[in-house]
Amino acid sequence: MKIFAKIAVGVVALFGATQAQAEIQITDVEGRQITLEKPAENVLLGFNFEDFMAIVGENAMDRVVAISRPVWKGWRPNQYAAYVQQIPEIDKLVDVGDTEGGTFSIETAIATHPDLAILAAWQFRSLGKNVEQLEQAGIPVLVIDYNAQTLERHLRSTRAIGKAMGAEDRAEKLATLYQTYFEDTLKRVEAATEPKKKVYVELAKKGPSEVGNSYANGMWGGLIDLLGGENIANGQIEAWGPLSPEYVLASKPDVIFLAGSEWVNSPGAVPIGFGADPQVVNERMAAYLNRVGWSDLPAVKNGEVYGLYHGGARTLSDFVYMLQIAKALYPSEFSDVHPDKELQKFYADWLPITPNGVFGMKYQPVGQ
Repeated sequence: MKIFAKIAVGVVALFGATQAQAEIQITDVEGRQITLEKPAENVLLGFNFEDFMAIVGENAMDRVVAISRPVWKGWRPNQYAAYVQQIPEIDKLVDVGDTEGGTFSIETAIATHPDLAILAAWQFRSLGKNVEQLEQAGIPVLVIDYNAQTLERHLRSTRAIGKAMGAEDRAEKLATLYQTYFEDTLKRVEAATEPKKKVYVELAKKGPSEVGNSYANGMWGGLIDLLGGENIANGQIEAWGPLSPEYVLASKPDVIFLAGSEWVNSPGAVPIGFGADPQVVNERMAAYLNRVGWSDLPAVKNGEVYGLYHGGARTLSDFVYMLQIAKALYPSEFSDVHPDKELQKFYADWLPITPNGVFGMKYQPVGQ
């Protein structure tokens, strides 16, 4: 009997050890420790929807039970529609609301019984102590951050999602791909001999009659700094906000980027993104260039005005927009680089849809 007892104890001990080994330990971008018993199967996904799909792979959205629909359908309606056409179930997922808009519902989130909540860092910070309610309900919260536009946080976020979803191989391949593009771009920038250029970026959402946000210390501002451009927003705003028209004119930017997207009910916006018409994009950009004093800016005089897809920042494919900015700042060093082709390849390799539309273009004077 003692022999059998020892065997039983050994089996229990072995089983316990196996269970312990099976636990998934993850450190998120905020340094928080997350423990999962197994790869997540019912996810509450707050943001970075395309990145999640790229990392998890085929049928990724089958493992999602709830989303923050306003920040996908509301911010990127044409992108959202393209995915719904390919994956109709997305439109049936529970909507938990928007943290920034104050509509996020903890009760709705808990009621969907997720085994993991994946939130962008800005969503996590907006929720504040309300995050504790999710955790007290037994829902681990994994924080990711692509907004900072740093290599380190991009890689940590990618690998964390891969580990949480049991997709570590895809995550590692994507992390390696991103790092390769990132480092090659910086290597070219370091080799460039062209003089530094002053850069102005504006969110072209409200139309030319109202000044949109510019960016510093992150997002477009982070990329401009990284690439050695002289961002005129630095020292004027902390993260994002409008710059005064007088300041922009006095700064005399050499390059202007107008960040556009798929906004609805914004007739003066620059409509860049899925489904965008290049002729309309160019016409809307022309309206911005007709602002008082802009015709005298070096960027306008020299034809250095560009449109960028605002939805492309803070993603795993933002190396494409990094290349677009770098090509504008150092045309000789990046003459062999074709960002549009790189974007098409990324989608073909990693995502279930084709990016049809305009995602970056140089302004062409109307009539030419």
